Amino acid sequence: MNIDRSPGDFERTAQPAPGPVDRAWAGVKSWSSRNPRLSRVVWFAVGLALLALLIWAIYPPKTQPRQGFGGGGQQIQPVGVAKATSSDINVTLNALGTVTPLATATVRPQVGGMLIKINFTEGQMVKAGDNLAQIDPRPYQAALDQVRGQLARDAATLANAKVDLARYQALLAQNAISQQQVATQAATVQSTQGTVVSDQANVENARINLGYTNIVSPVSGRVGLHLVDIGNIVSAGQAGGIVVVTQLDPMSVLFTVPEDNVAAIMQRMNGGATLVVDAYDRTQTAKITSGTLATVDNVIDPSTGSVKLRALFDNKDAKLFPNQFVNVRLVVDTLRNQVVVPLPAIQRGSQGTFVFLVSPDLTVSSRIVKTGVQDNGKIAITEGLAPGDTMVVEGADRLRDGATVTIPKKPATIAAPSVGGAAAGGRRRGMSPAVIARITAGCTDDIKKYCSTSEQLSARGPGGPGGGGGGFGGGAGAGAGQANPQMRVIRCLTRNRDDLSRQCTSALPQARRRDGGGP
Repeated sequence: MNIDRSPGDFERTAQPAPGPVDRAWAGVKSWSSRNPRLSRVVWFAVGLALLALLIWAIYPPKTQPRQGFGGGGQQIQPVGVAKATSSDINVTLNALGTVTPLATATVRPQVGGMLIKINFTEGQMVKAGDNLAQIDPRPYQAALDQVRGQLARDAATLANAKVDLARYQALLAQNAISQQQVATQAATVQSTQGTVVSDQANVENARINLGYTNIVSPVSGRVGLHLVDIGNIVSAGQAGGIVVVTQLDPMSVLFTVPEDNVAAIMQRMNGGATLVVDAYDRTQTAKITSGTLATVDNVIDPSTGSVKLRALFDNKDAKLFPNQFVNVRLVVDTLRNQVVVPLPAIQRGSQGTFVFLVSPDLTVSSRIVKTGVQDNGKIAITEGLAPGDTMVVEGADRLRDGATVTIPKKPATIAAPSVGGAAAGGRRRGMSPAVIARITAGCTDDIKKYCSTSEQLSARGPGGPGGGGGGFGGGAGAGAGQANPQMRVIRCLTRNRDDLSRQCTSALPQARRRDGGGP
């Protein structure tokens, strides 16, 4: 039997039945359409749950594998260290200076004429009086000869007038002539003498002008580029001149310092001290040369509140060039036997300046210090350190009290830090006997479990665990000399604070409250 079916019947027959996921999704959409507000809350909660799951998957677990003594502790930080030394340090003033020659002369002709000769090479070193150029001397030689002839003629006239005066005086003695004739002749002699003196001055002037045709260097120094060529007509005192000569040795540097420093400088100079001045390049890294302070100006510039100083330098090697800008360091005084540390060792925080000291067990502790003058990458410590203390100079940005460090270039020995400085939090190194007893009672097992052998030995003082007494580091008898062993044990416990027993953890906060700080 044949049954006729339409195309739509075949399509409906070919569609598969909906699966469980499709039915569930259709049910969710149906429910959401019936409950729009509740569905938004549910979808928001689902989104937050997915976000939390994503964050949990991305972030690492809280506990990381650790390195340190006894299997616990924080990650070890590599650092660079240096030791405090006892040395001299200079009190210096830094200023910007200008290299200024003691003499710079523009050689100008003093007579006019044609330049016929140049006797120097550009850049040549010359001495005062050396001939640099020559002007045509013939017109000046002719003028000299002319005035010499005039002088000879007037000298002969003077001689004849003197002979006549002598003859008249003889006749006057015999009453052969009148007194008036003798007086007139005497006046003639004096007038002729004046003419001869004038002629002699003209001769000297002509000789000087003839000498000016040879142009000489007024100072010793280095000649620059010639400004006039051979064959040019020059005039007396022309603005451009022939060449410029600059004195190079010795060389001076002019610089200014604030008026507040003038008193200290003058006190040292009046006491006969020779103040050293160092000249550095523009980057202040390369030292050019050293000299001495020559003089201080006699007035203070009221517009800037500074005073000019001049320093002299031996410049035989021509390291200083005229009008060069240099950085000047004036050594005002030298402080002897100061505790000196590298400048990178100084850290700054809310309590002031401090350093991270390194102990022999390679743990660090912060200590507040007072700084003094600094010079050439070093700084003086007036309070808080002693020579031989080892401190961190590189890698201190991630450190805290009790952190363990590693030193790639470890020095031969690391001495125990000096006693008596304050820590960066304002606390002292020692602890009271009561606090020591509480920590000993609560943390004995934890010290054995997590601390290194050397730290356990520090805890076993006369009254420590295993010692039959009342506390680590000497118990009630612990003094300044035992402060460092105490801190070693505290640092060990601090490194492993997350793994300590509840009894030890409750003892440590009491120690921090009683002593005004914490490890």
